[in-house]
Amino acid sequence: MSPHPDPGPVAIRRAKFNIGAVVRHRIYPFRGIIFDVDPVFSNTEEWWLAIPEEVRPSKDQPFYHLLAENQETEYVAYVSEQNLVPDTSGEALRHARIPELFVHDAATGTYRMRGDGAN
Repeated sequence: MSPHPDPGPVAIRRAKFNIGAVVRHRIYPFRGIIFDVDPVFSNTEEWWLAIPEEVRPSKDQPFYHLLAENQETEYVAYVSEQNLVPDTSGEALRHARIPELFVHDAATGTYRMRGDGAN
């Protein structure tokens, strides 16, 4: 018998946000568009431990890859679901990689992934 019993299947929560959703961070001043979703944390332990313990999210939730931007710069961010809220500002995103991955419908303000950009 194993000293570490199998905990059984891990419950994976359904992602709250879809690819193409425009979101903002609930604490930090940045927003972006989701281009990929991990059902649970899938980055390095070093990255996770670098987050201050008092705000470190749990690993058992969806994590989102964003084309993110703040007032100064554009970058790629990896953010837990608990730290994202829908961005309802209606302001256009300026991230330079958006046209590479998404088609923007100006009439509705929505984004859909390009057929040739999906992996």
